[in-house]
Amino acid sequence: MKTIDRYRWMITAALCSLFTLTTAQLVSAQMETEIEHLLCYIETSGCSFNRNGTLHTSKEAGEHIRKKYAYAKRWIKTTQDFIKYAATKSSISGKEYTVSCDGVEMPTAKWLEEELLRFRGDNLMMPKPG
Repeated sequence: MKTIDRYRWMITAALCSLFTLTTAQLVSAQMETEIEHLLCYIETSGCSFNRNGTLHTSKEAGEHIRKKYAYAKRWIKTTQDFIKYAATKSSISGKEYTVSCDGVEMPTAKWLEEELLRFRGDNLMMPKPG
């Protein structure tokens, strides 16, 4: 391989690595923003959460799910993973969590997926600075 070709290859490899790292950081930052939004959404919803047959306030539910997220964080690669592994069901009993808002009860996973879609849509429609 000619010296000039070797330099081009090294520069190209370095730029690809930089792009990949930057993309991964952006994805991670976006995921953390979405997860934090969902946690705040839970905590401030004023809804009741049923976990293993016991009703909990939104604040209690948020605290519990934050603890589960802190434990499971190493396995969570997407916001959907967060919902699936930290906010959907009891890891001990396997029972599905439910949320009751204004007398309407539904699985917590469905409730959070709907909010995630709404949040993502709102962020797409936000005007860009500048």
